[in-house]
Amino acid sequence: MKKILAFNILDYEKEFVGQWAAEHPDVQVDFNQIELHDDTVDLAKGYDGIDYRQRSKLSTTPDLYRKLHDYGIKQLALRSAGVDSCQLHWAKQCGLTITNVPSYSPEAVAEMTLTHAMNLVRHIPQFQSRIQRNDYIVEGLRSRELSELTIGIIGVGRIGSTVARIFKRFGATVLGNDYKENPALKGIVTYTSKEAIYRTADIVTMHVYMSEDNYHMVGKDQFAMMKPSAFLINCSRGPVVDTDALIAALENKQIAGAGIDVIEDETKIFNQTFEGQPEIPLKAYEKLKSFDNVFLTPHVAFYTDIAVENMVKQSLDDTLKLISGQQSDHVIRAV
Repeated sequence: MKKILAFNILDYEKEFVGQWAAEHPDVQVDFNQIELHDDTVDLAKGYDGIDYRQRSKLSTTPDLYRKLHDYGIKQLALRSAGVDSCQLHWAKQCGLTITNVPSYSPEAVAEMTLTHAMNLVRHIPQFQSRIQRNDYIVEGLRSRELSELTIGIIGVGRIGSTVARIFKRFGATVLGNDYKENPALKGIVTYTSKEAIYRTADIVTMHVYMSEDNYHMVGKDQFAMMKPSAFLINCSRGPVVDTDALIAALENKQIAGAGIDVIEDETKIFNQTFEGQPEIPLKAYEKLKSFDNVFLTPHVAFYTDIAVENMVKQSLDDTLKLISGQQSDHVIRAV
């Protein structure tokens, strides 16, 4: 019997692990709520396959990957699209095949992007701030409609293309930037440079993977290009946007506002509670909370029933395929 260990299964994932296990009675599926790190890697002993999801790095040295190899593990299946928690070069050196879940639900993230956009365009955070003060005057917060706006999408992959189709249906002009053009988006997206998007878009929305090349893709120089009436949305990965530069752009009114689902160092606070405490261990987030033109969500763009089920079941499918000598379409190639 094949044995799979799933690390860091959260409460909302358990039902889908149970469903998958019931559908595969010839496979033993165990799970825990522990992250995979140097001090927990020994739990993998005796298993054929490993499945995990976490936002923190597995390790800062190759030793964890070597240990997995020594335990007979030949793969790591991530229950996420992002793979920045794993050092792909070390994994490759140790003979580990890495898979991810690239399209668990493009609609989930695209819908959250629309949610952020509508809250920003319709000035919902400012109205909420006024209401909390019993101020019901609407002057100064008149909105534009989506059909008047230009949407700039950085990264027009599975999620970005879904975002494009949604905004196009509302009559918006949609610009896109990616390393290659998708012919299926002809008539929907006009491809152009990142610089052109920063300079002309009313909403700039990020949909790229995290990589060294994408680190701080949007920073001081990019904010300086944007129109003071423009909004930035980041539902991709936190380090894609330089948080300090974002705060400075908001303070200096270089942009009109921001929608932030992900942020640098988010593991310090997300999926934790600090109720009753005077402050949180992420000062930049406290600062963002103080702006009434910022719409915040705690990395939940993916968090729908369909997306979570797909993330769990596809990653377990890939694990079983690889430990059974079959091929997976979701293998991540190390450079």
